[in-house]
Amino acid sequence: MPALCFASLSVRCCLFTAAALLIASSGFAPAVFAADWTEFRGPGGQGVAESAQLPVSWTNEKNVLWRTTLEGKGWSSPVLLKGRLYLTSAVGATEELMAAQTLRALALDATSGKVLWQTDLFQQPEGQKIHKKNSHASPTPVTDGEHLYVHFGTHGTACLTLDGAVVWKTQEIKYVPVHGNGGSPILVDDLLVFSCDGSDTQAVVAVDRKTGKVRWRTPRSVEPKKGFAFGTPLLIEVDGRRQIVSSGPDAVMAYDPATGNELWKVRYAGGYSVVPRPVFGAGLLFICTGYDAPRLLAIKPNGAGDVTETHIAWELKKSAPLNPSPLLVGQELYLISDNGIASCLDAATGTVHWQERIGGNFSASPQYAAGRVYLQSEEGVGIVLKAGTKFEELARNETGERTLASYALDVDAGDIFLRTDTALLRIGE
Repeated sequence: MPALCFASLSVRCCLFTAAALLIASSGFAPAVFAADWTEFRGPGGQGVAESAQLPVSWTNEKNVLWRTTLEGKGWSSPVLLKGRLYLTSAVGATEELMAAQTLRALALDATSGKVLWQTDLFQQPEGQKIHKKNSHASPTPVTDGEHLYVHFGTHGTACLTLDGAVVWKTQEIKYVPVHGNGGSPILVDDLLVFSCDGSDTQAVVAVDRKTGKVRWRTPRSVEPKKGFAFGTPLLIEVDGRRQIVSSGPDAVMAYDPATGNELWKVRYAGGYSVVPRPVFGAGLLFICTGYDAPRLLAIKPNGAGDVTETHIAWELKKSAPLNPSPLLVGQELYLISDNGIASCLDAATGTVHWQERIGGNFSASPQYAAGRVYLQSEEGVGIVLKAGTKFEELARNETGERTLASYALDVDAGDIFLRTDTALLRIGE
């Protein structure tokens, strides 16, 4: 589902450099560059492209460089690497949501929009129920610069070359999904990590990215009444210790990347169907708790064990998102609720700087670039706000096509890749 930002640019650069050194020391240095958008919400996974000069206004006729119709359905966001876009799609024999599906990965040329290759990976049988806002291809791929990793929840996970050849496939991870698949995978050293939260079992799983074999599988240490969620993990480092943070039903947990051992957890009663990806910065981790009474929690991620009573710095109950992820830029935390209420908060204290109803419904996660916050409504309206502690809307851009996927960005060119219900668009000036 559609389903990150640090205290300052200097802090962000230091953390990215440290992460790169850790990956390099493990023998898995990625062949990616600053302009590449290699995972859900981009480098670091927090939706920030500090220097990208993105367009402010567009329509179907203005500033659309190309539009490519896509076969099948999918709400996975595209990823960008070295001038190629990669994404997934589910192609059914009919338009019925519960029809049998062919689960597919594909690549497009970023300059022209031409489809370069399509690889069919798994056959999903008919009768698989999903939510009307979901698709059978919602998790966003991730690339290490040499391979592409795609994930379809319990229906299969695969590694491909960048030319579409299958390196490995696995359907070993089984659980009973509710409303379909959703959470995206992440890369941590030589592991591919993803959340598996179904109605029957809930766990975080790491597979060997060379072979697809399970390296560790850690069950959630809670017993939720409603056990399903769609979270995407986040790798952070706190006091020299790396943690994989994964929001799930009734609790958010942090895990040791090497062993999968749980480091700490914060419980939240009645939290299920959790979608938003956490963000981290200014010494705090920001997570959303899901349905039925959504909250946003600011957590001090330096504890051990159950830290529910001791490590919540503050919480927000009004207009917390159910689907869009938070956006952290410096000391400001930006939110867009599913029903179109935008907020800007002080990240350290939770003080609300402004809160405005901007209209529409939202599932896509917001992005930040060059002093602007970019929002995309389900109705196909791109809204651009000036970042800051005073509300200012800069533009409202209508394409008229249903949109639930988050943007991918070409940071160097300053372009936006927008996935709609039927097509992929490149927006630029």
